[in-house]
Amino acid sequence: MEATAVFRDIVARTRGDIYIGIVGPVRTGKSTFIKRFVDLMVLPLIRDEQLKRRTRDELPQSGSGRMIMTTEPKFVPDEAVTVELPEGMRASLRLVDCVGYTVTGALGYVDEAGLRLVRTPWSDEEMSFEKAAEMGTRKVIQDHSNIGLVVTTDGTITDLPRENYVEAEERVIRELKELGKPFIVLLNSVNPYGDEAILLAEELSAKYGVSVVPVDCLHLTEAQIANILTNLLYEFPLRAVSVNLPDWVIELPMEHELREKIEKAIFDHVANIEKAKEVAWAREKLREEIYELETALTPEMDLGYGKAKIELNVKAEVFYEILTEITGFNVESEAGLFSLLIELGSSKKEYDKVAEALQEVRNKGYGIVRPGKEDIILESPEAIKQGNRFGLKLKASAPSYHIIKADIFAEVTPFVGTEKQGEEFVSQLVEEVTQNPNTIWEKDFLGRNLADMMLGGIESKLYRMPFNAQEKLQETLERILNEGSGGLICIIF
Repeated sequence: MEATAVFRDIVARTRGDIYIGIVGPVRTGKSTFIKRFVDLMVLPLIRDEQLKRRTRDELPQSGSGRMIMTTEPKFVPDEAVTVELPEGMRASLRLVDCVGYTVTGALGYVDEAGLRLVRTPWSDEEMSFEKAAEMGTRKVIQDHSNIGLVVTTDGTITDLPRENYVEAEERVIRELKELGKPFIVLLNSVNPYGDEAILLAEELSAKYGVSVVPVDCLHLTEAQIANILTNLLYEFPLRAVSVNLPDWVIELPMEHELREKIEKAIFDHVANIEKAKEVAWAREKLREEIYELETALTPEMDLGYGKAKIELNVKAEVFYEILTEITGFNVESEAGLFSLLIELGSSKKEYDKVAEALQEVRNKGYGIVRPGKEDIILESPEAIKQGNRFGLKLKASAPSYHIIKADIFAEVTPFVGTEKQGEEFVSQLVEEVTQNPNTIWEKDFLGRNLADMMLGGIESKLYRMPFNAQEKLQETLERILNEGSGGLICIIF
């Protein structure tokens, strides 16, 4: 991410006030980082030349070796400066260089009289380095900054070994976590891209649960500082996370196995996301648990406003498997789906013609399929004469379909033995039907279940109307419709 974009997002998250507290053990490069940061990122954005010179003069001293350079907290610049950012943005910016926590082997916090005392802006009395570091860290992070940077080292920037820094490092990180402000750790090293520094950064990240970035504070570039600020942005809390699913997954029934699996995984891993950096972790968890996924992407991450979007894409073969499962049609490819849709589209057009009639049949027992314009057959015009007048006779016909509901009755009369056995059997059936009405259809009678027996009886009556009777019924209906006669006498024999 470019420095301009990073600044824009940080301005959005901090509402225009970028106050960075630099904390950590002594002799880790805190002052060096501040000087480099201001040189590269702050001074170029200050238009007032006098303010720029004053800010440069207020930069902290930095040095090598074991001697402690920062003996009191220092605001850099002394007053927050307003910097002009691209796209018309403005930001109030200031860094705070804290007194570091003492480490074994460092020089400068003890003099001839014993422990060296230092002054802080938060007390009229002098205090020890240790107390100043503790109070300063808490005050700076809690009251004077909205972003924290812990600067520690792998032991390569001075002749102090790595183990001398561990206790102070653990303490300051513990205190920052208690304060709840977003922060990351910078691992200062003369070889930040070496295997040892990278491995140590990974170990510290796992140990503290926070991002650890290996850097060389003395030779930081603008791109590296932008990367540091980007990592800081990922430590801010997220305000909203949305998960986009394929539309067809949303259309699945709530109880479908795939939908239940996806929703459970989202609830388990996405609902509890707190920081922007956790989005990638949640995305990988979704990919691990839902084998049906083709990809789990993050197409949108608005770090400025704390919004993220996760997009889940399901494998194409899973789509076709579920489509086959739900519809009963065997679909294996886009070509097969296209062919099926053409066929179903044609069938739907035909069904739409009779749908209204079927509903009428269900409601009142009689339904009519009305002819459309395309069904009308126009006969040849016929010239007619009426006295001295001549005219044309135009005739047309169109088929109409009449659907009549006719209830078919069927009954079975199984014999079960004695009167008492019959009464017991009837009582048992009534009880079963009361508890679960559907169970009676699976009840066996002489090796056949009741549903098969009833269907057999009904089907045997479906074709009892002889063909000549069908023709007579059709002819009668046509006469009623065309001649307008409403009277009907029907004799069945």
